[in-house]
Amino acid sequence: MRTIMLAVASVALLAGTAFADEQAIKLKPGAGLDKVEGNCAACHTLAYIPMNSVYLNKAGWTAEVTKMIKAYGAPIDDADANAIVEYLSKNYGS
Repeated sequence: MRTIMLAVASVALLAGTAFADEQAIKLKPGAGLDKVEGNCAACHTLAYIPMNSVYLNKAGWTAEVTKMIKAYGAPIDDADANAIVEYLSKNYGS
């Protein structure tokens, strides 16, 4: 029993350390930022946005948002999807 308790405590400690290392991402202000934060951050870190911005133009961001909706089932309506693409291409397009 003591071994199990020690193992559980170790896992909890390691998990807490992993989360503590994650940096808060502050995206550029602009129209549509609220849609990005509200929809995209529900499933993944916003760190992917600046990370991928060197590769994606408007067509690329459109493809990414479409993939999130169609392939991964993100519940984003058309109006929000358009606002997200506009925000990303304007602020993080290559």
